[in-house]
Amino acid sequence: MSLISSIADFLKPTPTPTPKVLKALDLVGEIVDPLLKSAPGFERHLTPPVEHVLGYCEGVVAGLPGPIDMDRQAFSANPLVHALFATADDIDQMLGRSQAIRDFLAEPQCWESEYFYALFAARRQEKKQLGIAQQGDMLQNDVPQVVMYFCDQTLVEPHCNLEITLENLRNRGLESLLHTFHDHVEALRSERDGLRADVSMERAHLTVLRGRSPGPEFTTHTRHLAELDGKLRETVKSLMPDQILPALAAYLREPEASLGLSPVSVTVDRLGVVSDQPGDDVNVHTLKFSEIRGRDKRNYMVMLARIRRDEAQAAVELVTDQRRRFIII
Repeated sequence: MSLISSIADFLKPTPTPTPKVLKALDLVGEIVDPLLKSAPGFERHLTPPVEHVLGYCEGVVAGLPGPIDMDRQAFSANPLVHALFATADDIDQMLGRSQAIRDFLAEPQCWESEYFYALFAARRQEKKQLGIAQQGDMLQNDVPQVVMYFCDQTLVEPHCNLEITLENLRNRGLESLLHTFHDHVEALRSERDGLRADVSMERAHLTVLRGRSPGPEFTTHTRHLAELDGKLRETVKSLMPDQILPALAAYLREPEASLGLSPVSVTVDRLGVVSDQPGDDVNVHTLKFSEIRGRDKRNYMVMLARIRRDEAQAAVELVTDQRRRFIII
């Protein structure tokens, strides 16, 4: 009876993918390779891994810290925000220079609320220096120190509705994974083109050698040509849609290797000097945040930020005025 049930289950038609999955499948064809959609079993092979990766992206976005207010008050009161910027003025500079914020403020939807939300990202850096440190009641000079600071602060996907920001970030996560796989496909294509050039050169060289008396050099180059031909055939085969499809399915089943949040905990003072022990100093805080690995292979500190619309508008006006003054001067 179990055998009959298994056969019946096998013969059942594949359930129609949900609209969300269908949209993601369209994105696969758009980003990875349009020819993939014409491959036999495209929808059947990719629906389960796409469902998996959509759930994974949802989990990653759900794990983002925040929303955390990002303004001058937070710079003074929140040790993490204080560590993210050198001065409170740098918050205004980030807001005013952000093209995403400028575009958002130019849209009517920005007036839906006095606050909006966005993904904040920045790169964590460390530098070594000699500084002053207190040992008991004594101050010591030229003490080796490690200073943590952040750079490349940016804001992504601003919107008055937090849920829309989160949904846009989930979509961005999927797009990032697909672009990473597309880069892999492009690398294979580049390898294929290089092998074709090598094969052509080797054949031309063998043509010259055939006009001479046979010898070890001819045998060596013949063997090398055969090796190149074999590699070329393998590479060309791996670029066929029916070969890319299972490779993409396997990749989407294990997205952790390309996208994921990593917890970070660092104890620093108000100047960013890293400390081994939290101690009793009120100016020393243990900062806990998350980092994500970007497509550029660099780690970014990420969290959800909440920003006042009027403060963002004032920052944009400030930076615009600064640029105008710079041009005049």
